[in-house]
Amino acid sequence: MLRYDIIMSKSSKHRVLEKILNTGLLPVFFEGDFEIAKNVVKACLEGGAKTIEFTNRGDRALDVFNNLLKWCDAEYKDAILGAGTIIEPSTASQYINSGANFIVGPSFNSEVAKICHRRRVLYIPGCMTPTEISEAEEMGIELVKLFPACVLTPMFVKAILGPSPRTLLMPSGGVKFNREEVMKWIEAGAVALNVGSELVNRDLVMERNFEAIRENVKQCLEWIKEAKRKKG
Repeated sequence: MLRYDIIMSKSSKHRVLEKILNTGLLPVFFEGDFEIAKNVVKACLEGGAKTIEFTNRGDRALDVFNNLLKWCDAEYKDAILGAGTIIEPSTASQYINSGANFIVGPSFNSEVAKICHRRRVLYIPGCMTPTEISEAEEMGIELVKLFPACVLTPMFVKAILGPSPRTLLMPSGGVKFNREEVMKWIEAGAVALNVGSELVNRDLVMERNFEAIRENVKQCLEWIKEAKRKKG
């Protein structure tokens, strides 16, 4: 029997990619309190999300992430959790060793790419230009986070896909939570949306209104399905 000296992610990179592409949505959030974070994850999962990104943005981020993984293993075995805002290889290794099923970054880092490739973990780096996207794909990147999407438009997606129709783009950073915006990105060719504060609204979190977060996720998924049907 093969033995591994690291904690292996429970889902292969291709299975994680498939889940993201099938749902078309990757919710993203950070919360330093485990009990609150647990309820946010629960709301996202019950709203229909299959994959969730927890960002590395606080002093206790890794501890909270570890507890979320343990909780999901006990309560939501199908949940796929990944780590976001990863900009350096050492941090990527920490989260992968903890069991992260995917790694997301605001920018592309070749050393992070190598580590993820070696560990068979999906790496989703942020890129903004055709050159950055091309260089990331040359390093084996299968899904590119188009970041920051708030300074771009859906027409940018169309322009990229013209000469590169097989490129998989996921807008992130400022994607608005409304039907018109969601429809435009998906119809332009985005394969998924990475939505944060618009979806997991901070006011709702502070109010402990997790039901509203669940409904936000459910609604966003319905818009995405509608856009995909319209696109054909």
